[in-house]
Amino acid sequence: MEDKSRPVSKTSQLLKLLLKIAVTVACLWYVSGKIDFAKAGQALKTANWFYLFLALLMFVASKLLSAFRLNIYFRDIGIHLSGWQNIKLYWLGMFYNLFLPGSISGDAYKVIVLTKKYHVAYKKTTAAVLLDRISGLLGLGLILAVYSRIVLHNDLYTGIITGGAVAAVVALYLLTRFYLKDFARNFFLTLLLGILVQASQVVCAYLIMASLGIPAHISEYVFIFLVSSIVAVLPLTIGGLGAREVVFLEGSKYFGLAQETSIVISILFYLITLFTSAWGLIYVFRDPFNQKVKDPLLSP
Repeated sequence: MEDKSRPVSKTSQLLKLLLKIAVTVACLWYVSGKIDFAKAGQALKTANWFYLFLALLMFVASKLLSAFRLNIYFRDIGIHLSGWQNIKLYWLGMFYNLFLPGSISGDAYKVIVLTKKYHVAYKKTTAAVLLDRISGLLGLGLILAVYSRIVLHNDLYTGIITGGAVAAVVALYLLTRFYLKDFARNFFLTLLLGILVQASQVVCAYLIMASLGIPAHISEYVFIFLVSSIVAVLPLTIGGLGAREVVFLEGSKYFGLAQETSIVISILFYLITLFTSAWGLIYVFRDPFNQKVKDPLLSP
């Protein structure tokens, strides 16, 4: 029975990967038929590299905040990683998520490794990783609600987005308060960090806009960016590539923005994500738990 389950698992992974590749290609093909590559290329050529560098720094800052938030969840269930060990593990997870979509995901890797290493219940490590993801989405939803009031001139849409975001926060609070009690004491801290993570990425988006000469008051681009970030979380394409571009394309049509510029913003953000995540390759060959100096946090 055991031998038969492995091929099925590998086949399932391969089919999922092929499906993701197909959806990614289909999305990119759709986008490519709707934009003028000459205009998009010109926008890329004239991009200000200084602002792009600042955008990269803000993206890295958002990931460091995200890693810090995840470590709070780990400590809630008795897993005491040093700050540096946690960052290395987090970066390795980023690499797996973006570069090995058909293999084990970064989240699954963290769950498996930490469960074995610290002998913590599998359900608890899974809950920690999932809550980390959800708190990020809640932060994203709350910021999206704010921007919906700025750019949408439709009370119904604004009400749905705002009501949905608030309801999601209340639902997660009740879930942790009554069913996931290990995480209840740090609920508001992790929620605040989730908002700060997404706010950092919003600043990253503004800096990308600045690199392309787009005035900061055109908040519609940021609204589209936030929506695309939610769509990119869905496991439909490889690292959100393609899905994010479709959202930018359709969003630019809705708001009457330059489609080529919108796609360039999306591509630049993806390239920043790609460059940042690539550094996790180092910890494929180096044990992220290796600690040259004894860390008091790891002592019993």
